[in-house]
Amino acid sequence: MKIRLILSFFLLTTCFAAFSQEKQNMAVVERGLIKISIMYPYAEGKTFNMEYYETKHMPMVAGFLGSNLIKYTIEKGLASGIPNQPLPFMAIGIFYVKSLSDYQAAIGPHIDAIRADFSNYTNISPVILMGEVIK
Repeated sequence: MKIRLILSFFLLTTCFAAFSQEKQNMAVVERGLIKISIMYPYAEGKTFNMEYYETKHMPMVAGFLGSNLIKYTIEKGLASGIPNQPLPFMAIGIFYVKSLSDYQAAIGPHIDAIRADFSNYTNISPVILMGEVIK
């Protein structure tokens, strides 16, 4: 009986902590933020070095953004949303920033260095979408 009580308390505490963390993560991405999605389409013969992208490229670009950057995420493509269909994207890098104009001003002087770094991790030309977070 005592062990059940301890296990129940542990489970409840773990669930509460996970819920609190998820709530904190959700609060970070707010309406009005700008979301820059850099999408790397899948195609036969294309390559992508996720380790380099995660440890070198994205931190380099994030460093250019300064205090305008809220957070960034990296997604590794696993499957299509439709069974038996090709993977649509090998990877997607996302930056959440406060201001589009500040983002563009920060990236502009470094665009050649950013593009030159592509060959270190991929042979894919990315598709970039800049949008406003609505919800």
